[in-house]
Amino acid sequence: MTRHLALLRALVAGDVRFVLVGGVAAALHGAARATYDVDVVYSRDEDNLLRLVAALRPLSPYPRGAPPGLPFVWDVRTVRSGLNFTLRTDLGDLDVLGQVPGGDYDSLVGHTVETPLEGITIRTVDLPTLIRLKRAAGRPKDFEALAELELLIDEQDAR
Repeated sequence: MTRHLALLRALVAGDVRFVLVGGVAAALHGAARATYDVDVVYSRDEDNLLRLVAALRPLSPYPRGAPPGLPFVWDVRTVRSGLNFTLRTDLGDLDVLGQVPGGDYDSLVGHTVETPLEGITIRTVDLPTLIRLKRAAGRPKDFEALAELELLIDEQDAR
């Protein structure tokens, strides 16, 4: 089971620059759909890569779905050479994304809201942008979530 808050706390404690997207972001906007991982889009500047690696290293990140024993080193070189990582950690599943269909950190950070969450504050993609990202991803599960997200935005507009 993924410990969503603990994963977010580790990133915040490590001073990692990231934007929360995906199911947890949807839940923070009021969606009821269950999610089993945490999805973040991270800044790819060198200082942030160092902080990201340091924050996650104690959590034993390993590629989700990879066979046990596959050589994998979680370091700055690996992150710099890659882009998107679907990881299993000691706290659960975490998708560390350099880019998603619809944007990267630099293009998304201006479309966020600061979300207080049990003693920490995280940048969560705003609801209109989350809807745009879900459409851009084009996966069946994203299309299934759109109706609820659009209802939430209608409720926000009505207030």
